[in-house]
Amino acid sequence: MVVRVATVAFEGIEARPVDVQVQIANGNVVFTVVGLGDKAVTESRERVRAALNASGLAMPAKRVTVNLAPADLPKEGSHYDLPIALGIMAAIGAIPRQLYRSRRTRA
Repeated sequence: MVVRVATVAFEGIEARPVDVQVQIANGNVVFTVVGLGDKAVTESRERVRAALNASGLAMPAKRVTVNLAPADLPKEGSHYDLPIALGIMAAIGAIPRQLYRSRRTRA
């Protein structure tokens, strides 16, 4: 199952929609973030792991893949930590599904 959390990437003063997709699957224990993220986004793995641990939760001993879509839009900064953490928490069942159901509206 893929959990999707909506956030934004900043381009100047404009906010572009970003879809944070989290998948937890069987396989080697690894935490991968893909989708043209800078160093701060790559380091979010450790901050998210620490935040979950501080919350009394543990990273699942599985393959965790986080995709930041669209892939061609550069992502910068640490503000992706929260949507990544929420996606992982939803994927492991730590928060109820109705709390993160997509509520996007059409433009």
